[in-house]
Amino acid sequence: MPLAKQWRSLDRSTVAGAPDRLGVYEIGDDDGNVLEVDWGVLPDELKDALSYGPRGATQVRWEVAQTREQAESLAAEHRERLD
Repeated sequence: MPLAKQWRSLDRSTVAGAPDRLGVYEIGDDDGNVLEVDWGVLPDELKDALSYGPRGATQVRWEVAQTREQAESLAAEHRERLD
């Protein structure tokens, strides 16, 4: 199941507004197709995604996690549905 969050534009202002917390994130295209699922410290990960993310990436959504284990688990769950 996808993250239960609305898509945001993958741009500098969105990345700058991301909480400095661990979380899982999805990168999507204009049609809302998920191109990538990963986890980490959100601003750092989203800066990388903005610069080096998948071709066609225009949107992002995320969910904050309380622990590293929770972030890893959420990312694994969301990756399974992409396979």
